Amino acid sequence: MRVRLLHTLCVLLVMWTPCAFGALSILATVPEWGALATEIGGDRVSVYVATTAMQDPHHVEARPSLIARARGADLVVATGAELEAGWLPLVTQQAGNVRIQPGKPGYFEAAARVTLVDKPVKLDRAGGDVHAAGDPHIQTDPRNIAPVAAGLAARLAELDPANAAFYQERQRAFDERWRTAMSRWEREAAPLRGVAVVAHHKGFTYLERWLGLEEVATLEPVPGVEPTAAHLSRVLATIERRPVKMVIRATYQSDRASQWIAERTNIRAVALPATVGGTPAAKNLFAFYDDLIERLLAAVQ
Repeated sequence: MRVRLLHTLCVLLVMWTPCAFGALSILATVPEWGALATEIGGDRVSVYVATTAMQDPHHVEARPSLIARARGADLVVATGAELEAGWLPLVTQQAGNVRIQPGKPGYFEAAARVTLVDKPVKLDRAGGDVHAAGDPHIQTDPRNIAPVAAGLAARLAELDPANAAFYQERQRAFDERWRTAMSRWEREAAPLRGVAVVAHHKGFTYLERWLGLEEVATLEPVPGVEPTAAHLSRVLATIERRPVKMVIRATYQSDRASQWIAERTNIRAVALPATVGGTPAAKNLFAFYDDLIERLLAAVQ
């Protein structure tokens, strides 16, 4: 009887200890957090990213294979601020994994570590895809990455205390490299300060604030609603009154509207990676910002 009880306890311990089989299993909702988890976790984590850089992260199918991944995950790393509201709750609920439910140590939201901008004063569906907590596209400002990295390292250490020192050291090394890179990016991007732009979607607000770009108009009449001919005509009239240098969009978005504007004006249509993997050059977090700045500078030179 005692042997059988001991065996049962050992089985339960294996089931509920995150690193019982080695690497901590992480399900990241979007590529930037998958890349960050790899930077901090190294070979002590196994990272699966639920979406690609060529998908709109608002609209993802809660497919069975994704639910299966969540079922075996030790940690979900999400943006939060309602970015994944249309699919992640269904994935975590269907997975039946108590460790990764909101409020548990196995659920981590990046947006909770930074100050969000553009929190709506009034919530109204007529305003399109508005987020009550504020703009969730925090990854386009590198100043938001460092606090998320610190929070993620602390969470990894909590889930996997045997490797806590490893995660903390990797986070410190990452933070040092990150601050050096940010100083370089800001020097290189100095010519962009004050440059007027039109954006396809309000997905680069944090980037614009960081670099001092001025967003004059958006091609979407309201967030998440495709541009109409009438609205594009109004944008064209705005550009005639307030000249801009470029019209920007994420690489996963259609180029039809931005090309329509570019063909009728003397401005460049620029496709920007919205996250890691959004262009061939944006292979990791550092290369993501390298490519963002290079593409913007090319449009104004």
